[in-house]
Amino acid sequence: MIQRFIELGEGYGDIYELCELARVNKDRIHQAFIFSSTKDNIRYFSIAIALKPVNTANFFPIYICREGIVETQQESKRLTTFKEALAELSIEPIKVDIKHSSIYVDVNLYYQYIIGILRLNHLIPPLQ
Repeated sequence: MIQRFIELGEGYGDIYELCELARVNKDRIHQAFIFSSTKDNIRYFSIAIALKPVNTANFFPIYICREGIVETQQESKRLTTFKEALAELSIEPIKVDIKHSSIYVDVNLYYQYIIGILRLNHLIPPLQ
């Protein structure tokens, strides 16, 4: 099974797009994630949804808005919007602490790192 991240942007429009993807594909959602990382003592959040493969397709997409949400004293409107969309669908996102993407030379290595963490914790299916 091919497990691949599909990166959306980090703006409001991208967050709304991710939320709409979740609503339209509510029967396909395997899991939703809120990833948190730290860089220069600032906490960043990434949000993602993993979708089950379609029919016999061997493709397991994980849509992500990477590190576009910065922690502030009040919860970000972007994070709130994502949580509200998931609450409509009765889905509780899993929170995972990870390293910041700036540590990696290539974004593909970063995504391989996250896929490894998700597989080790049985949050996504193993390779077949």
